[in-house]
Amino acid sequence: MTASPQKRAIAIGIDIGTSGVRAVAVDDAGLPLASASVAFASAEEARSPAAWWRGTQSCVAVLGRRYALDTVEGLAVDGTSGTLVALDAENRPLGDASLYNDICDDDAVLAAIASVAPAASPARGATTPVGRAILLSRRRGVRRIVHQADWIAMTLGCGNAVSDENNALKTGYDLETESWPGWIEAAGLDRCFLPEVVRAGTMVGPIGTTARGFGLPEAAKIHAGTTDGCASFLATGAGRIGDAVTALGSTLVLKIASDRPINAPEYGIYSHRVGDIWLAGGASNTGGAVIRALIGDERLEELTQKLDPDRPTGLDYYPLLKTGERFPINDPCYPPRLAPRPADDTLFFQAILEGIAEIEHLGYLTLARLGGPALRSLRSVGGGARNKAWRAIRQRTLNIPFEEPVSEDAATGAASLVLQQGYRP
Repeated sequence: MTASPQKRAIAIGIDIGTSGVRAVAVDDAGLPLASASVAFASAEEARSPAAWWRGTQSCVAVLGRRYALDTVEGLAVDGTSGTLVALDAENRPLGDASLYNDICDDDAVLAAIASVAPAASPARGATTPVGRAILLSRRRGVRRIVHQADWIAMTLGCGNAVSDENNALKTGYDLETESWPGWIEAAGLDRCFLPEVVRAGTMVGPIGTTARGFGLPEAAKIHAGTTDGCASFLATGAGRIGDAVTALGSTLVLKIASDRPINAPEYGIYSHRVGDIWLAGGASNTGGAVIRALIGDERLEELTQKLDPDRPTGLDYYPLLKTGERFPINDPCYPPRLAPRPADDTLFFQAILEGIAEIEHLGYLTLARLGGPALRSLRSVGGGARNKAWRAIRQRTLNIPFEEPVSEDAATGAASLVLQQGYRP
């Protein structure tokens, strides 16, 4: 994709995802000018810092061929929350990364964390980044442990180990004191291994020689990034209090911009700070995976053409594949509700969509009940967002304005962090 000649690239966002690397150059309004992506060739590459870096190099080089980068003011990187890298004294990775969904398999470490971490801390649990960081710190020659986004930013910059609050949250960072708390050392991890932490978007320092080799100007700066989830929210253009984003993917994920943090670990809800707002949300076990299992991909288009959003089925479904829900109802024994089953497959399909829309509605009401703002606008992303009939069902159920997302690209959201610092041509 190439932009019109009068536009100038002001910021670059880089997204290190679970399936590959993507980079986007945006103008002063945050609109994408050029983009590039590289897919990981295997699951092994997804945990390889060398593969992340090759993908980053390739993507930024492509941007440079498609668009002049000499006006870029800054870069920011987002990555998967909880993915960690052990580094040596020269900031070189020592082995593969510990991924966000890897398990800490040391019972003694988990017990130590459980005994000292606050009950509401997102650092608790089997996949705890703190526990995995403790295990990484035992590798021979380790001098630093950083997050995925941190290391890419370090490599593009001058090598300073700086993280952002959003990536650091699940590693135990305390947002109230804005520091690494003492309980981390009590659990067995020397805090000297951990990076400095600043707020998302903060200017960290100048780019390094490697980044200048892509055609970026010497004055360009590295900015603290964020998690892929926060970046995806920002990419949509949402940002005012009460703006929300629903991701209609395999699961149903809701996120809303709040003027205060919402923390409810029993629902898996933790808040990330971006600028002057907090992003809080939850994820239900319902979603596209349920639709695919009950209807089948091969019939979705056919049945969608027959839907009649203006005539509700009156069926009260709670579509789940198996017993157990986490949000907006927190009950591991909560049963699926998919009866009565009409003989007409179209009615059955529409009732499922209506049921998921009701869960979405209940989710935003639950976030408000937990201290969040009332829903004022909604943007939808993911595969399900393209179903116009389902959109009509959801609009009727939620009864609030739906807005089109500016982008669904997390890299665009990462780039927006640079613009938030006031850069303009």
